Parts: sequence; structure tokens; C-alpha cells
Amino acid sequence: MTRIKICGITRMEDALAAAHCGADAIGLVFYERSPRHVSIAQATQLAAALPPFVSVVGLFVNAEAALVREVQAQVPLDLLQLHGDESPEYCAQFAKPYLKAIRVKAGVDLLQCASDFCSAKGLLLDAHVEGIPGGTGATFDWSLIPEHLPLPVILSGGLDAENVAAAIKQVRPYAVDVSSGVEANEGINILKGIKDAAKIAAFINEVKRIDVQLSR
Repeated sequence: MTRIKICGITRMEDALAAAHCGADAIGLVFYERSPRHVSIAQATQLAAALPPFVSVVGLFVNAEAALVREVQAQVPLDLLQLHGDESPEYCAQFAKPYLKAIRVKAGVDLLQCASDFCSAKGLLLDAHVEGIPGGTGATFDWSLIPEHLPLPVILSGGLDAENVAAAIKQVRPYAVDVSSGVEANEGINILKGIKDAAKIAAFINEVKRIDVQLSR
């Protein structure tokens, strides 16, 4: 069954909605330039409120190692998500399971990435938008993903309840990751960091629906 991560959580009610709807993990962003950034104090409260068996993922972008260690010391992270230009050596230094995010575009050798980051628990594949490390709401060409990557694929980038079934059917990822696709909006403006419980439920229900269909 496809695992589900709801990323960019900033509010208690959104963390609890994700858990209640059946998310396997939530993502907390420790990147100050992101509108979804949380403080260590916020993250500690969010993690403490979660029920058992919901993983907490800490997202960092080219962070100083000292910051990662400070967060680790205070927030019960289950997994790191390293979303910048981190080297394999940097990623492996924290003695914590990690995902390496790769921004996919034509010419990116994902088999080489899997080899370079062989110590990762998986590759999180996101859209490449120049100058923005993630959370863009943009999709990418899923056909660029090799059929047999040696690491689990966590598919990200512009997913929502409308396209996640097609994404799972084509890519067959280990997990899907959504942020902007489940956020609230005012008119045409997305409220970054503010999730919509109905959208979370619709996304998770759609993942479960296509999983059942594909298992028949």
C-alpha cells in the first residue's frame, strides 16, 4: 500500500487532521525562507500531540549541521528529509534515517543519485523549479523516473486529490508526499502552511481507492 506524508504542517489542528485521516507521516519544515517554516518550540508541540505510529519528518535545506543537531535534540524526529545540495557525507553524519530530495528535470541521472545516496532510506522526487527548493505546487514529467530504482521512491511535486491516482498508477511509488495540494485557499490564493482538512481527507481517500483498484 502506498504510504502518505502530509508536509508543511504548521498548526495543531492540521497535524491531528492528517493523523485522523490516516497519514503515515507529517513533515515539519526547518527552513526559515519557507512560508511553512516552524520553530523548534512549535515542532515540539506538534510532535507531542500526534498519536502512535505517525512518523515525524524534519525537512532541512542546506542547513548548518549544528541546527540539525539542535532540532534532533529537542524534537522527536523519526526521519530527516534533506532538500538542498547536501553531499552523501553530510546526510550520513547525523546517525538518523534520511530521505534525499532530488529535483527532477531532463538530464538528472536518478540511477546515479540512488548510487550516490545509497545510505538513504529513499529518494524523494520533486519538481525542479529554479531557485526554489520545494513546495512549489509544480509537477514534473513522471516518465523521467527509471522503472527500477534501487531505492524506494517518495513521489512529490504538485500532487493533489485530482492527480494522485494517475501518479500512483504510472510510477508505483513507495509513498506520496503532498503539501500545497492540501492547503486552504482564499479565492485563487493558496494559504501556504494552512491545511484544509477536507482536502487532506480527499487526498488520502483517493490514494486508498487507487491502491485497492491496483491490488485486484
